[in-house]
Parts: sequence; structure tokens; C-alpha cells
Amino acid sequence: MNCGSILSIGFEKAYLLQNSLNGSVSEIISTYVYKVGLVNNDMSYSTAIGLFNTVVNLVLLIIVNKASDKMSGNSLW
Repeated sequence: MNCGSILSIGFEKAYLLQNSLNGSVSEIISTYVYKVGLVNNDMSYSTAIGLFNTVVNLVLLIIVNKASDKMSGNSLW
């Protein structure tokens, strides 16, 4: 079940540790969505990025579920 959240590192930790020196190399999906959506006021692009993140997490969850079903016979559905 934790595989579905593999792309979410933690917005608060990454955002609070960013500054002008490391901002260009410490960008993660969560902080990028925040900056695009709220700072630059581009809500549609920010929503598209969030949807992409959700779809990737869903695909990973389905793959891990299939692998768990084949290996142990236990799965979510």
C-alpha cells in the first residue's frame, strides 16, 4: 500500500529547506506544483501536473498489486 505514495516525499520538508542557492536543484513535484499554481497563478497547468502524479502513483500501485498476487496469492482486489 505504501507504493502508491512513492512520489510524495513530503512537501513541507522540501519547501522549508529550499533557498536561493539550492532552489534550482532541490525542486520536487510537490513544490513545483505549489510554485506554478499559487505563485505563478497557473491553476490549470498545476492541476495537470498533479493529475500526472496521481496517474503514475496509480500505475505503480496496480503493478505492485499484480506482483503481490503472483508471488503470494494476496492482492487488494
